[in-house]
Amino acid sequence: MIKNEISSVAIYPPIGIARIGNSSEYFMASEVPGVAPDPEGGYKDADGRVKKQVVRYRVYAFNEAGEVLGEITAKEATIQWHIEVANIKAAWYQFNNALDLPQAGIPSAYRNEKVTDDDRKQLAITPSPVQISGTSIQDEKNSFADGKFYGTPVNLGHVETDEVGRLLFFPGNGDAQSKDNKPAITFANNDGWHDDTCDGVIRATVHIGDTVLEATPAMVAVTPPNFGPGLFGVITMNDVVQDLFIREMGYPNPSADGVVFWDHIYPILGRMTETQWVNQGFFMLFGKNSPSDFTNTTLLKTLQDPSDQSANERERVFNWFRDPDSTEYTPTKVPPFYGDGFGEYEKIALVDLPITRTQYQRLKKWAQGDFTTGKPVVPTPFSEQTLDEQLHSLNQAPLEECLGGPFHPGIELTWPMRIKRMWEKPYRLNVVDKGEATRLDFGPLLSPAIALGADGPLSKSGPGSLTRWLGVPWQTDEASCLSGYDTSTYLPLPSFWAARVPNQVLSEQSYLRMQDGDVNIAQRLKHFDYRQDWLRDFGSNYQKKINLMISEWHELGIIAKAEDEIPNNKEGYLPDVSWKESDRHFTGGDPTFEQVIYAEKEDIPALESVKESGLLRKGIAPERTRARRTFRRDER
Repeated sequence: MIKNEISSVAIYPPIGIARIGNSSEYFMASEVPGVAPDPEGGYKDADGRVKKQVVRYRVYAFNEAGEVLGEITAKEATIQWHIEVANIKAAWYQFNNALDLPQAGIPSAYRNEKVTDDDRKQLAITPSPVQISGTSIQDEKNSFADGKFYGTPVNLGHVETDEVGRLLFFPGNGDAQSKDNKPAITFANNDGWHDDTCDGVIRATVHIGDTVLEATPAMVAVTPPNFGPGLFGVITMNDVVQDLFIREMGYPNPSADGVVFWDHIYPILGRMTETQWVNQGFFMLFGKNSPSDFTNTTLLKTLQDPSDQSANERERVFNWFRDPDSTEYTPTKVPPFYGDGFGEYEKIALVDLPITRTQYQRLKKWAQGDFTTGKPVVPTPFSEQTLDEQLHSLNQAPLEECLGGPFHPGIELTWPMRIKRMWEKPYRLNVVDKGEATRLDFGPLLSPAIALGADGPLSKSGPGSLTRWLGVPWQTDEASCLSGYDTSTYLPLPSFWAARVPNQVLSEQSYLRMQDGDVNIAQRLKHFDYRQDWLRDFGSNYQKKINLMISEWHELGIIAKAEDEIPNNKEGYLPDVSWKESDRHFTGGDPTFEQVIYAEKEDIPALESVKESGLLRKGIAPERTRARRTFRRDER
């Protein structure tokens, strides 16, 4: 890289996703689309606490033609980072539904509307900006800990730099509290409550010799943990924004030169099947041993064939999918997810979630045989990518791991991301000027017309502007929006956010019995087919459930990938790869696993041999904690 060729610099990723955790340990967010982080030792630490997901920000240099010249680090320049974040959920408007919905948007009043005038400033958590420069900087002073909610400090995280001066953003611990010690009562708009999610603007001033350049800024969003790492939404946030960019902003369509099965079709189909690990309905319809298992080699051979011989099967699968332009109510179509309008409306198109228009058009061409097969996608490690490939990856990877709906309100980012006004250009948001606060007051009611207007809240993004649309606290929304609300239906479908907030899962115990080659295959299949509710430890009372989620979210299991060899599986009925519930730390909530083993292996004494064999799940809380939790549950 020749320094005198540098015309501009920019921060990547343009939008980074950090995820809260209550552990001091952490792992780096993935920088390659469709590739999950792989933290050493798993997603929880030795004490059962959830590790934080940290975002790494880089600076790239460009010439006058806009061509990337390379990454700039402390070896070539002095980089002064400036970061400003906020959590303004409690000072914002209530969530009713997405305000961009045709025929739908419901005007919203303020959250905490009884708090008026200057007192509302106490609702916004706005810590001081942090500036940091240098290499390997780890200092407590670089934290966002001086913002307050009604006078109580709330730590929204901190920043460090790595060995070459890149910025590392560390999120908060996942705390949520009520200022009045009142229980939460609803999914999204709990007055008096706050959490420690946040978002904000990342800036950098780059000094190269006598030249000073202001980098194109980026943003960070701090979101809840990913309880299904390695599983991706059938519709990701990257699908949603790329659809917008292609249709309205001149972004080059990756399928413009032709639809390729493995690039454009298989991700939709394969993720339908992968959702089997977090929802029983998906397991029954698209999972292992189902006729519509899209990972089945025989079915795949047919679906990737563009000849007329496979046309009927391709057309059959295409006809399952919901047309995003249809106004008809089509509950039997797929994907089987609730839509943005669920809860406020009945028997209209908005009640169910469609794929994007771009996805649908690709599927249509595929069904017609207008595609090539290509080859299965093998991601290139970030360090082996070209500079252009690195920028492509950093644009898309953070949004690929975020869900693209339903936005009611959502988990990580939500409906404003699909509005053109939000964006300066593809993947780069319009942001406020340095030092400019995020506007909070748009009148007593935030209507669709105001929200979508030229001077409305979507015109510029600043500290707190991305996460303010989401539920407060985040835990109540996650414990509320699950699956199968109509219990008269055959399967627990539709679902909300199963890839991030699991519904029914393969437990550690079921996985162990499925793996045991000494158990007959029929019995092993029973264990494989037995799925348990992920939130089973929180009971069925709604208010108790959402409040237990606030206090004990970190005890829940992570649905993580397991690739242990499956013995005695010559029939192929059992999966080679599973996502199983791991590191769940509740006690007393399971069926007696010891009885299961005793019934299946009479020669094993029930309890002590199980403990000695190491079959019991690891990470059980110590006796003192176990006794405390048992007492608390008896109290409830």
